[in-house]
Amino acid sequence: MDISSILESLLVASEAPLPSSELARLIRARAAELSDDSITENPELRAAPNSPESKLDIPLLTKTSEDEINTAIGELNHSYKITGRSFIIAERAKGWKIYTLAEYSGFVRHLFPGRKPERLSAPAMETLAVIAYRQPVTKSAIEAVRGVSCDGMLQKLLDRELVKINGRADLPGRPLLYATTELFLEHFGITNIEDLPNIGELRQVKLPDGTEDEEKEETIDAEKQLALSAVESPPAPDESEDPSSNSEDFANLEPFGGEK
Repeated sequence: MDISSILESLLVASEAPLPSSELARLIRARAAELSDDSITENPELRAAPNSPESKLDIPLLTKTSEDEINTAIGELNHSYKITGRSFIIAERAKGWKIYTLAEYSGFVRHLFPGRKPERLSAPAMETLAVIAYRQPVTKSAIEAVRGVSCDGMLQKLLDRELVKINGRADLPGRPLLYATTELFLEHFGITNIEDLPNIGELRQVKLPDGTEDEEKEETIDAEKQLALSAVESPPAPDESEDPSSNSEDFANLEPFGGEK
């Protein structure tokens, strides 16, 4: 038994992906149980004389590091390749997991007859691309880049758990921010958002973020309010004219319909 065999047993048994740090911790924990001190306190942990565990280098396993895990996984994948195996150990956002090679997908698909591959439409892919490269990003910024409303596309991406709400922007109205999920990373076979192609260059490209239109609308609204207030406000009376000076004119007026 060697570290490669131990890793295989852990990855086959685990339903969830395991990161290198967790794999190393599991091996160190079992090695600690098999150490002399632990066996003295708990004799039931003693390995059988002819068991694979009896041949382990326990002191070495108690010092297992993440680098050793990564090296062992590389050796396993190399052996899978040269022996023509149908699977590989691949790293995703949550850790390492054994995956079937793509060329066997036609056979594997028959295990799940009720599930059909789902494809995203071109508008959904465009929306997802803007979010992936510009996250966290607001809906107005996405619409400013695409030039159309994206409410439907956003909801579709949220339903498929490729996109999530990632807080609110520090802007007027506190709009929602959108970002990609771990399922997005797993779906596209990358471990980190920085693995996207040309992400460094594309992030430097200046794109509209929707705030320009909002500022323009706010300016127009302010100008309209100012114009309306000027029209609705009555003119101020002329203080230089004395209203009492017209009293004579009122006194000389004849009553309506009669004589003075």
